[in-house]
Amino acid sequence: MEEIEKCWCGSGKNYDDCHLKIDEKLLELRKIGKEIPPKSLIKSEKEIEGIRKAGDINSKVLDKVAECIKPGMTTDEIDRIVYNETKRLGGIPACLGFEGFPKSVCTSVNNVVCHGIPSEEVVLQEGDIINVDCTTIVDGYFGDASRMFEIGEVYEETHRLVTVAKECLDLAVSKIKPYSHLGDIGYYVSKHAKKNGYSVVKELGGHGVGLEMHEEPFVSHTSKKNTGIVIAPGMVFTIEPMINQGSADVCIDDEDGLTIYTYDDSLSAQWEYTLLMTESGVEILSK
Repeated sequence: MEEIEKCWCGSGKNYDDCHLKIDEKLLELRKIGKEIPPKSLIKSEKEIEGIRKAGDINSKVLDKVAECIKPGMTTDEIDRIVYNETKRLGGIPACLGFEGFPKSVCTSVNNVVCHGIPSEEVVLQEGDIINVDCTTIVDGYFGDASRMFEIGEVYEETHRLVTVAKECLDLAVSKIKPYSHLGDIGYYVSKHAKKNGYSVVKELGGHGVGLEMHEEPFVSHTSKKNTGIVIAPGMVFTIEPMINQGSADVCIDDEDGLTIYTYDDSLSAQWEYTLLMTESGVEILSK
């Protein structure tokens, strides 16, 4: 009797019933000169289920922040909410201790592009905007997302920045399909941002996620259409464009070496999803 070949992904399934069709499609694309992802970037069904659970809890933590955030609150209070809610739901705050980061969540206010460190000294004021970037570990799997919050009444131009940043993300998500190019993401993000008079941070981007906090591939938000690897079913990654009101240039805080600001002190806005590419399209795992 001929021995049944098990799939390389570790699912235990017959290869013919698991990843054969995907592998055949990728081989066809490689033959016509497309760059295909290594197998290490394609998650198994078990891994996807674990990441989906982590992403769901991560979203619920951000929901809790949305319930509580208000003028007069310190960013350190937000950190405590994230820590306590993550623990209550059975997760671990991934940011805490990651590469020396001292808190459970990133809180980036106004001209802070990303990696803002929660502090008792940073008090949210009417008119501020803040990005709350949360990553949660559940049973060894990672879910990652961030949201923008407008504190009280904000200026119309501030609201517009936050709105367009969300549109950039949602547009990119709507455009990518199985076997489209990773570069398409940056094409649609940057096109929409520039059309509205904004710039896109080039040095920072999205990334693979799920088994680690940051994995390959790097997801540029300023790339060209039809460039980069094709996005195969089973790939899990973030899209998280950082949209600036002024220049795209950024700088790192000299003292903490973590916080990244707009170089010209203009406002910045960012939204982030964890996404899974399936054979039928994109599934949002955390938002």
